[in-house]
Amino acid sequence: MAGLYRELMRGIGEDVRREGLVGTPNRAAKAFEFLTRGYREDIESLVNGAVFQSTSQDMVLVRNIEFYSLCEHHILPFFGKVHVAYLPAGKVIGLSKIPRIVDVFARRLQIQENLTEQIAQCIEQVTLARGVAVIVEARHMCMLMRGVEKQAASMLTSSLRGKFQQDESLRNQLLRFLPASAGES
Repeated sequence: MAGLYRELMRGIGEDVRREGLVGTPNRAAKAFEFLTRGYREDIESLVNGAVFQSTSQDMVLVRNIEFYSLCEHHILPFFGKVHVAYLPAGKVIGLSKIPRIVDVFARRLQIQENLTEQIAQCIEQVTLARGVAVIVEARHMCMLMRGVEKQAASMLTSSLRGKFQQDESLRNQLLRFLPASAGES
């Protein structure tokens, strides 16, 4: 990958022998590997059996999970917050596993709509919950620094499954628990 970065830099007219750029192709390749590590991670290994029996049936909500991803259309960053809620059906997942699941899917070339669905589907499969809700709010550099250049624009996506899709009062309860920006729309 370093060789590809070297060619890319030459393609824009840079001198890859310039002092400040000598190590850049290697650093960029390592950074890109890190930013796309979700392709090399396995959910089963990540969860590692951290799903536990529980009598709890009330909503579990993990708010404000920050994430960073790369837009599959421009390979530019998009970033923001993910809120994940689920209704246990006899099992709960270890708290730290939810942000880790978010990262697995965020660390791939991605679009926000698919990211939201992938997180919801994974939480549903791992927990066998009665309902899952995932809300993602993000800012996209492809919109902020190129194209329409709208600095205040953000995007909100959601995936509601099971009881969250069926029960309006439950959705309203979820929205009351979320930060103001995620609950607006």
